Amino acid sequence: MAAAPDSELIVRVVERADRDAFDLLVRRHQSTVRSLLRRLSCGDHALADDLAQETFLRAYLKLHTFRGESSLASWLYRVAYNVFLAEIRRRRPLRDAPRELPEAETSQPREAALLLDLERAMSGLSEAERAAIDLCYKKDLSHQDAAYVLGCPVGTVKTHVLRGKEKLRRLLAPWAGKVTP
Repeated sequence: MAAAPDSELIVRVVERADRDAFDLLVRRHQSTVRSLLRRLSCGDHALADDLAQETFLRAYLKLHTFRGESSLASWLYRVAYNVFLAEIRRRRPLRDAPRELPEAETSQPREAALLLDLERAMSGLSEAERAAIDLCYKKDLSHQDAAYVLGCPVGTVKTHVLRGKEKLRRLLAPWAGKVTP
């Protein structure tokens, strides 16, 4: 069953309420969903994990509505984004919540400082800009797929990406010329 494609597992969940099949879908997609939610919640791991649980609960209850017009991953991102939006509407303001920045994945002080500044700069973007940049660059979705996830027109996604990149460029200006690709 582990090698079964998502489409087969979805059928098993919808038609037979096969919880083992759903468990496998969760294990396949949980890290990317959590990653998206961590970026959207400005690194608040506890909030992201709670939202991921809510995402998969809603996904289980609504999997019968999945029409296959996009990948399951894109559909799950959309569910996660809607869960995130509902949460920030419920507990405004998200940006004032205490948050932990992720530990640097490197022992180099300069790289650690850059990662810290990048996280801070990302938290300075609007939720929509942060989501669009994360989906297009971190999750490598096309603008069209990101538009599906965010529930907005493709042009709006492009605008969010453009504005977000401009803000990041300004916020990270002190790093210009100091970072080698």
